Amino acid sequence: MNPQSGKKKKIDNYKDLYDILRKHGYDAEIKFTKKKKDAVDIVRKLADDIDLVISAGGDGTLNEVVTGNSKRKKKLTLANLPMGTTNDVGNMYGFTKDTYKNLELLLNGKQKNIDICYINNDPFVYVACLGDYIDLAYNTPRDLKKKYGRIAYIIYGFKQLRNKINCYDIKYKIDKKEYTGKYSFIFITNSSRVAGVNDIYYDVKLDDNMFEVALADIKTKKDMLKMLLLINSIDVKDIPDITYYQTDNLEIEFETSPKTSWCIDGEEYKSLTRRFVFKVEKDTKMLMPKENIKKLFKEEK
Repeated sequence: MNPQSGKKKKIDNYKDLYDILRKHGYDAEIKFTKKKKDAVDIVRKLADDIDLVISAGGDGTLNEVVTGNSKRKKKLTLANLPMGTTNDVGNMYGFTKDTYKNLELLLNGKQKNIDICYINNDPFVYVACLGDYIDLAYNTPRDLKKKYGRIAYIIYGFKQLRNKINCYDIKYKIDKKEYTGKYSFIFITNSSRVAGVNDIYYDVKLDDNMFEVALADIKTKKDMLKMLLLINSIDVKDIPDITYYQTDNLEIEFETSPKTSWCIDGEEYKSLTRRFVFKVEKDTKMLMPKENIKKLFKEEK
């Protein structure tokens, strides 16, 4: 559990969480994270006979739990209990805003094998993105997020507005075909929801061994605002100025190293390299609510 996630309030009584877990047959222990990447080490060092690991926090906490699990020889079954500010993954899975109800939904849920994407062998659950203003996800001050929730990103974003939008000259390879282009925003996703926007893609599946790639050629703030409005009304792949692919492999090489960091599941991903390799593996068992399973999994009838 990340006690710093989301707005101040959330959990009034940890005993209630223990009672719910005990009712479902679990002998549970809450381990609190104290610093960044703490959850990676906690999960990596857990005993092999653990039945379930619940990530209680934001999307970044879930990323750390998945990362720790990826470093284990014996993978554990994971689950997400959303307590962050945006909770893109939690909303996609069908959770509510009530933590106690969510825990019940989770423990009455169904175990599924889900696709996990990788950037240069580092896992991400639902999004890797690069471009101007992307840093709002990880640079918005925590005090603002605790006080205002998702509105904090807007407050901080207004302070960051500038006239010029940076573009990147890239070479990229998909399905053995090579391309070149100049793009201002790059999104690699395995989600129907990103940055609080639902149904970015209308038919995302979490078990098809594929991820979505969107390369945007946006030169002005006006074009960016136009694109944001379109995202709320039509499928991303149908938006002009966006090059779209669905694939299980992608290699990107920048002409010069990007001046900004990638954003991975809402957190900063620092790298000095110019080359990034993306892949997908179905190696993670996730317990999740039954609400959206038919929509999210092609194997569900």
